[in-house]
Amino acid sequence: MTIHHLEFTEALVAKITHSIAEQPRISRRQLSRDICTWMNWRSPNGKLREVTCRKALVELHRRKLIKLPDCEEYAFRARRVRPPELPSLFALDCSLAELGPVDLVPIHSASSKNSRIWNALFDAFHYLRSGPLCGAQLRYLVFSERFGYLGGLSFSASAWRVRCRDEFIGWGEEARKDNLQRVVNNSRFLIVPMVKVPGLASHVLAQCCKRLAEDWQQRYSYRPVLVETFVERGRFAATCYRAANWQYVGATTGRGRQGNGATTKDVYLYPLHEDWKASLCSLPDGTLSTRPRKPQREPADWMEEEFGSAALGDKRLVERLMQLGEAFFAMPTANIPQACATKAATKAAYRFFDNDQVHMEAILHPHFEATEQRIGNHPIVLVAQDTSTLNYTHHPMTEGLGPINTIKDKNIGLMLHDTMAFTPQGTPLGLLDVQCWARDPAEAGKRHQRHDKTIEEKESYKWLKSYRNVCAVQARCPSTQLIVMADREADIHELFAEYLQTRKRAELLIRAEKSRNRNVADEEQQIQRLWPYMQAMNSAGTVELMVPPRQGRPSRLAILELRFAPVTLQAPRRKSTMPEVAIHAVYAKEMDAPADVEEPIEWMLLSTLEVTTFQEAQIALARYARRWGIEIYHRVLKSGCRIEDRQLGAARRLENCLAIDMVVAWRIHHLTWLGRETPDMPCTVFFDDAEWKALVGFMHQTPVAPAKPPTLKEAINMVASLGGFLNRKSDGEPGTETIWRGLQRLDDITKAYIAFVLRPQSAPPAVSSKPGYG
Repeated sequence: MTIHHLEFTEALVAKITHSIAEQPRISRRQLSRDICTWMNWRSPNGKLREVTCRKALVELHRRKLIKLPDCEEYAFRARRVRPPELPSLFALDCSLAELGPVDLVPIHSASSKNSRIWNALFDAFHYLRSGPLCGAQLRYLVFSERFGYLGGLSFSASAWRVRCRDEFIGWGEEARKDNLQRVVNNSRFLIVPMVKVPGLASHVLAQCCKRLAEDWQQRYSYRPVLVETFVERGRFAATCYRAANWQYVGATTGRGRQGNGATTKDVYLYPLHEDWKASLCSLPDGTLSTRPRKPQREPADWMEEEFGSAALGDKRLVERLMQLGEAFFAMPTANIPQACATKAATKAAYRFFDNDQVHMEAILHPHFEATEQRIGNHPIVLVAQDTSTLNYTHHPMTEGLGPINTIKDKNIGLMLHDTMAFTPQGTPLGLLDVQCWARDPAEAGKRHQRHDKTIEEKESYKWLKSYRNVCAVQARCPSTQLIVMADREADIHELFAEYLQTRKRAELLIRAEKSRNRNVADEEQQIQRLWPYMQAMNSAGTVELMVPPRQGRPSRLAILELRFAPVTLQAPRRKSTMPEVAIHAVYAKEMDAPADVEEPIEWMLLSTLEVTTFQEAQIALARYARRWGIEIYHRVLKSGCRIEDRQLGAARRLENCLAIDMVVAWRIHHLTWLGRETPDMPCTVFFDDAEWKALVGFMHQTPVAPAKPPTLKEAINMVASLGGFLNRKSDGEPGTETIWRGLQRLDDITKAYIAFVLRPQSAPPAVSSKPGYG
């Protein structure tokens, strides 16, 4: 039998019984020591597994397989323990650069001075106090040479079972038992409350994760590969963990470690090794032990597919989430009371957005997973990053907003940075990452200080954070090539350095910012300015590019001249310690632009994929042109879903509502492009039976539905015509605006069809059934 990972055979149980009979006064400690010596049960650091053995002996005694000697009772005098004194602490309100170097001081002994300081800090400022910590553990103090102690961390044994974690890892039961020790738990984290330094917490986490595996191995002789942490909902927002690129994987059930009831906690993971999953799923003989996949029920509809597995701690909240999604999709331009239709449903919506169990990441997590599944069906996927502003200046009483433009215009709102996947043809597959925040008003007007800040302190860190999340998806989708695209704002050397340092990485296709005056090394290793160097290259040919309509200007066909060459990006002068990066540059300049075009196209694309032929340069240009899709998506979000008109009184509630609106906006955008990419598919891939039958019946003025549903293109054109699309030869394909208007009308038409055709009222009863009446 196996107890606490120790194998007790019948012969071993008999030997233990015999030993106890020969030495009736043997202590349990000595007995466990003897057994570990017999069986050579040792930890990876070579020490006998006495504590585990003693626990197993108690279990054998409880099962009446052995009879342990009674514990000896002895009197002892309790020592007077003087409560530890807090060290001197400074109140700080500065930037991370002004704070100076921050060190992590490991605690090597429970009786050391540093241990007493750690206990004092956590007993004074952490809601869980200093302990107890379970199993193997490491503790650190956060120390500044200039300002002293700033906080601390601890890492200890991982939780025995966590469903969302175990499903994410994918290990089988045997692998979990063998490798659980290689997962460690960040059980405590504290920055003392009088220290207010933006970015400090995520900076400390990043520092700690770099050294944790080595420190743990030095103490316990084995190397962990994954770190977990649990963040209590309603108490913390996990901002620092998300900023440090920890991955949200779900939530606990609220049972607690001992099954005695606890609050729901969000679960975040951070890999310490690139092959962490293979390490955790491997058995000692080298075979893999993975969880058998449960048969998944097919989602009832797209709403269940995108929201159905949200970890909100209560299935009623998930049901409410899907009801709100359906209401918002049916009437995308409506306000909340209009979309919800009834007073009770409206009140329920406001309660949902204000619920402590509900947060943006939990709402979007199942959509991210569904997007990843769609990505796996394509060999190449384009991933666009972009930043947008949500203007709530007309709702000045909303809490938690910040400036969104310049100091002069005084506009307030939220910043939104999202990452969306597209097929090479332009069909949006869904979101992979969303970051939403309010700028600090106190930081307004301090742009001149940007050179004194680390990348983690800057808003530009959003590009790295999203790129890391895309690289994680790339690692899980090895058969798909992900290519990250971004505009000129993403032209920061840290992003290219991140690419260089990542093994399982997504490729980059970034538009260069001309004003940055990038230096490059040519093929002869001569340092030159990027733009003059590429402009001096011979033309490789011309290509046509359709420029979509923007800001009141109609679409137009642009003729671009292409040049391309391999170059090596040099690190900026202020970042000379960063590595140089070999890439390929593609320079595209519009020829003979119309006179009314103020800014003809002039793109400098920096690609990590090889561009050695004119055809490859054309492909790079065509791929980057698909980045416009995310700008169209933002227009759908703002104009179609009217997210800037939401009145919810607080930024947190707005973010929860925004999460639903973002998925609804994607669905509308997805429908628009799906009809173009796969026009001959039956419309049932998007519309249910009642919807397409109501649509056809309304358009042809007949209640009798045809036997065969129309194609997707035909159905989309009919929906667009409800929204004002005339379908003339010169009109081209219907756009998102006419489609979202049409969907709103289709919802009313479908409800009428269900009421009067699918569920007709029975004929009114006769006044009397007696013969001869009347």
